[in-house]
Amino acid sequence: MSGWLIGAIAGAVLAIVGLAFGFWGFLLVLVLAIVGGLVGAIISGRLNVAAVVDAARGRRSA
Repeated sequence: MSGWLIGAIAGAVLAIVGLAFGFWGFLLVLVLAIVGGLVGAIISGRLNVAAVVDAARGRRSA
């Protein structure tokens, strides 16, 4: 799947959730989707947590 197709599907799902459950349901689904994406990126190795923590603390990485 290409990036734009995944984005279009995610946008459609969020629009349907927003219509069905209102603003707070939309917000809950959005937050859970972001958390799930981050967990998936960490597990697959695409996101280095140590580098993110170091950057947040102001440390430079090599």
